[in-house]
Amino acid sequence: MKSSTIALITTGVLATAGLGYIIYFDSKRRSDPTFRKQLRRERKEAAKASKEAEENSKESKLKLIERVIVECARETLPTTPEEKEAYFMENVAAGEALCAKGPAAYDEAVLPFYKALKVYPAPMELINIYQKTIPEPVFQNVVSILSIEQHAMESQQTETPAAAAASATGVDVEVE
Repeated sequence: MKSSTIALITTGVLATAGLGYIIYFDSKRRSDPTFRKQLRRERKEAAKASKEAEENSKESKLKLIERVIVECARETLPTTPEEKEAYFMENVAAGEALCAKGPAAYDEAVLPFYKALKVYPAPMELINIYQKTIPEPVFQNVVSILSIEQHAMESQQTETPAAAAASATGVDVEVE
């Protein structure tokens, strides 16, 4: 026999033995009752952790939305076209600067973009521009805030904007 044939047969036998070893011990490990209990426990913990993370994410988003609505309601918006233009440009620049810092600053960027939207003469046009230019999470938050504020103002016209925002979001955040 040639040495290449012997090397090939040896490699095949070793690969088969290694694969058999892996399959045998893996099946023993999987049928072990303590291993199964540990897997179940880990799955339950992972499900619980993901559920908590989802709830925390929802609550923090609602608090962000309420904070933005309350801050905008407290602020007096400019009245003259020149003041509105300066206010708009200032807030858009601030929002873009915050977005440039990365995803960590996206929540902070929502407020300036929303303030700019409040003074823009054609809000729907600006929403279309935002959709193309600002990051998706920021855009989604701005649109969510806009719809919540619209709903709150329509359904509860007797309350102040801050109280309407609080009741629309359903999150009790202390208003300063």
